[in-house]
Amino acid sequence: MNWEMLSAVGQLIAVLIGIPSLIYLAVQIREQTKERRQSAVNALTAQWGELTKALHESTEFSALYLRGVQSFSDLDAATKLSFSAFQNRFCHNFEGMYFAFCDGILPPPLWGEIERTMSDLLAYPGVRQWWATRKHWYTPEFARVVDGIIARGDEPKIYATYNLPDIPKA
Repeated sequence: MNWEMLSAVGQLIAVLIGIPSLIYLAVQIREQTKERRQSAVNALTAQWGELTKALHESTEFSALYLRGVQSFSDLDAATKLSFSAFQNRFCHNFEGMYFAFCDGILPPPLWGEIERTMSDLLAYPGVRQWWATRKHWYTPEFARVVDGIIARGDEPKIYATYNLPDIPKA
């Protein structure tokens, strides 16, 4: 055997060892990506649950919120502050989910659920009034998404069976 033959055999062995290693590496990267996506979705879900806890833990805040969705402009200064703080967290959560969707972390079916929720909430005049005063707090890209949903002019229905005019003032 000469040096050229030994070199060729060495290269062949390197290729035969290298290909399975590359395949293994690709599989590991794909699994890690899947795990990271699932972890991100779990974090977004936990943030959402923490956010909505205010609605089911406080009847007083729930009444304030339901008054606010009807008319932000009719709220007094203190209730505007509470409603606005909650809406701000709500919309920043939606914004985070939107960018997770854009980055491929949040799958389209989950983004569809979120967009339908946003549509239901943005159909209410009080939420639209609030958005008009705060949309400059958000990225232009997300603001266009919200403005597009509002432009569709969906009818408010998420709280249609709640007898909203009967919500007592605090």
